[in-house]
Amino acid sequence: MHEELVADGARISYPALTAFCRRAGIGQPEKVPAGRYEFEPGEEMQHDTSPHELMLGGAKRKVQTASLVLCYSRMLFFQFYPRFTRFECKVFLAEALSYLGGACSVCMIDNTHIVVLAGTGAEMTPVPEMIAFGDRYGFAFRAHEKGDANRSGRVERPFGFIEGNFLAGRSFQDWDDANAQARAWCDRVNASFKRHLRASPRELYAVERTRLRPVPPWVPPIYLLHHRIVDVEGFVTVNTNRYSVPASLIGRRVEVRETWERIEIFDGPRRVASHRREIEPIGGRYLLDEHRVPRGVKASRRGPCAEETALIAAAPEIRDYVAGLKQSAGGRGTLALRRLLQMVREYPREPVLAAVHTASQYGLYDLERLETMILRRIAREYFIVPEE
Repeated sequence: MHEELVADGARISYPALTAFCRRAGIGQPEKVPAGRYEFEPGEEMQHDTSPHELMLGGAKRKVQTASLVLCYSRMLFFQFYPRFTRFECKVFLAEALSYLGGACSVCMIDNTHIVVLAGTGAEMTPVPEMIAFGDRYGFAFRAHEKGDANRSGRVERPFGFIEGNFLAGRSFQDWDDANAQARAWCDRVNASFKRHLRASPRELYAVERTRLRPVPPWVPPIYLLHHRIVDVEGFVTVNTNRYSVPASLIGRRVEVRETWERIEIFDGPRRVASHRREIEPIGGRYLLDEHRVPRGVKASRRGPCAEETALIAAAPEIRDYVAGLKQSAGGRGTLALRRLLQMVREYPREPVLAAVHTASQYGLYDLERLETMILRRIAREYFIVPEE
């Protein structure tokens, strides 16, 4: 445009032309005054996440920082997570609402797939699982319009404050240490005076707390449910980490409940193992002392087998012979006991008991010869051919 004007004889510099265009609004977006959101106590809280880097265990790690802010009092609470799925979202909100002592009627979020099932902004429909979670605490999820980041400015602004103040120069041993220091820092920051508020968030919170929805007296635990087959080494795998169970459950299907802190393993309604949960999938192997089998000693199985129980119930007189047969057969002697049980059920009782009594006297545990003895007695006593 400047070149064309100069070619037509205009004497104007390029900066003068651009200044004129700005004053006249040519090629410039229309200026709109910035707005301001005002919130009543207990009206709204805002939740969001942001990636940060922190020194964890001597190494720099990229983590997800989850934050929740009460819009009226500016009370802040945040925690760190290696990833942020729907499970971590519910864990964080439960802990944050417990810290704040209640919930506002609305929780403003961005259009994250963790909470959103369909739609954006005012047309957003939350996931039924998250609707149920919000109903439990008495609040509803709302999403701001796409591109309207100012709508969630209460929670967006503290992320820079966290990065420039809390994370600067700090290092942490593990996740528990990082989140414990974050909680202590929130206590200190919430109690400090804010010039733009002319008060501290803790003082304003004293007014807002009476308007919050109280935390339910009992909240069901938050967990992920898995079903696993116990492997040949007596472990179940959750997120590449392996946790031990009693050796008697090898090959069985068990139920695994993964909470934020524990791995609970159930065999039907009975809890059989409880481990401290490893937060990250590092392929670890965790063995409880009560599940450790001494070297050279096989894990004993509980109680007699079904065949032994049936034999004792059908013929209590041969209890000593059954014990000797198990010892001579080795292991549990299931096959030998099964064959003896078949003889007891198929042949007459008196010949069987007499043959077993004779075999016990001589220490005979060869079932082929025992059956021959039974058949001879049957032939002699039960199949007598009358003389003509």
